[in-house]
Amino acid sequence: MPAPRNDFKQALNDGRRLIGCWSSFAEAITAEIMGTAGFDWLVIDGEHAPNDIRSVRDQLMALAHSPSHPVVRVPVGDTALIKMVLDAGAQTILVPMVDSAEQARDLVRACRYPPEGVRGVGAMASRATQYGTTTEYIQTADEQICLLVQVESRAGLAALDDILKVGGVDGVFIGPADLSTDMGYQGNSTAPEVRTAIADAMIRIKAAGKAPGILGTTDEARQAYLDMGAQFLAVGIDVMLLAQASRALAEKWRAK
Repeated sequence: MPAPRNDFKQALNDGRRLIGCWSSFAEAITAEIMGTAGFDWLVIDGEHAPNDIRSVRDQLMALAHSPSHPVVRVPVGDTALIKMVLDAGAQTILVPMVDSAEQARDLVRACRYPPEGVRGVGAMASRATQYGTTTEYIQTADEQICLLVQVESRAGLAALDDILKVGGVDGVFIGPADLSTDMGYQGNSTAPEVRTAIADAMIRIKAAGKAPGILGTTDEARQAYLDMGAQFLAVGIDVMLLAQASRALAEKWRAK
């Protein structure tokens, strides 16, 4: 039995637009709830949420029967961390702060088995192979792994064309908050100079045959990014959604 098909990767290859959301509570039950909402993909965030490999595994299990595809963002592009996340069953990895083609090539190798990569051959005892029942996993896993890299600095933008030449990178996600801060706008991603840089990056990503992605947390930003050509667009963060809805509800009824 081969590795399961990565429908998210196939959809990106087909040019489909996919709408996603961040999952930042680091809890299986909230991931399961988010998995019922109808998003195409959900980010299990290992960079800014309090996740470890066990909580990542538990959220992958919670989303196993959801139509929402889990994308695991590792905190840093470390080979050992990527190996653990892949063995836990992730098929799509998002890596923050990628500033060079050399970094991107290292990440591709981390996601692949030898001889093309350096992934450790131990998955037959892990969830990735359903504990040995996916007997052809090692022979077929590489082609089903989807690698998304985040470009979110001036250095990353300067190296973008070289990053885009790296085979095995399936998509590039622009981080508007980090990019705007690095550009001197302290998180103001609506600054005209930042928007111009993002739009230019989107064009270059698409022209290179990769999928451009980004996160927007307001309707204005979401529409702007769609107009720029974002193919996989995150439209919210679960923690923000709960905070905003609960505060609005409290304010409405306290005023009665």
